[in-house]
Amino acid sequence: MRSFSASPVEMFASLWLNRELIKASAKREVLGRYRGSFLGLLWSFFNPLFMLAVYTFVFSVVFKARWNIESDSKTEFALVLFAGLIVFNLFGECINRAPSQVLNNPNYVKKVVFPLEILPVVTLLSVLFHGMISLAVWLLAHLIFFGLPHTTVLYLPLIILPFILFILGLSWGLASLGVFLRDVSQFIGMVITVLMFMTPIFYPITALPEKFRQFLYYNPLTFVVEQVRDVLYWGKSPNFSMLIIYTLISIIVAWIGFAWFQKTRKGFADVL
Repeated sequence: MRSFSASPVEMFASLWLNRELIKASAKREVLGRYRGSFLGLLWSFFNPLFMLAVYTFVFSVVFKARWNIESDSKTEFALVLFAGLIVFNLFGECINRAPSQVLNNPNYVKKVVFPLEILPVVTLLSVLFHGMISLAVWLLAHLIFFGLPHTTVLYLPLIILPFILFILGLSWGLASLGVFLRDVSQFIGMVITVLMFMTPIFYPITALPEKFRQFLYYNPLTFVVEQVRDVLYWGKSPNFSMLIIYTLISIIVAWIGFAWFQKTRKGFADVL
């Protein structure tokens, strides 16, 4: 039986060697998502705008949530909210789909010599494409209502890149677990819903009493959401010391997830 390397070097080497296949698969997934629809890729613009409008109305009008006590601007609330949603949607969609990625592609496991480890990467790139469109919408809205964004927006890749590694690590682990434990998909769906409201997306973290704030910082999304908002909207530089720690943790999570996937993939064919 073929053995699969689980070394960190193999993790990056596989992505590089299969880059063309990853690119082609991600492109096919993006285009296939809207194949046959009248508006096509325009839906990738309308979907986030529609959800943004709904969330903005519910939380800024109904629940009277505010990011800045001195400001009652609905536009400010919308942009700050949207920045958090971009981060959460990137995480939520990838993690939600991870447990079924191998299950939904049994032919790749049984009949074809296929690098299964790229499946989470293809999904991530597809979701990242839509995230970039949402970011473009955000930047356009900021330009229209507030002018040019702060130069700190250039720090955004430094925050997103380790976040991508973190997502990949979790996706590899869940993709493997989803083969052996079919309940994982249901469980992850509940976890994502809880995380949506336990992450400071719809409210500032300062809105919580001091004794409860520390619990939100145990949520790995909190740091990313706060940092993205700082560089995009508030014009603050990222917390570099925490960013270095977060990057190291993300690399470790990515390697552990990849190693687990590689060690367990030999049993996929037997289960499927």
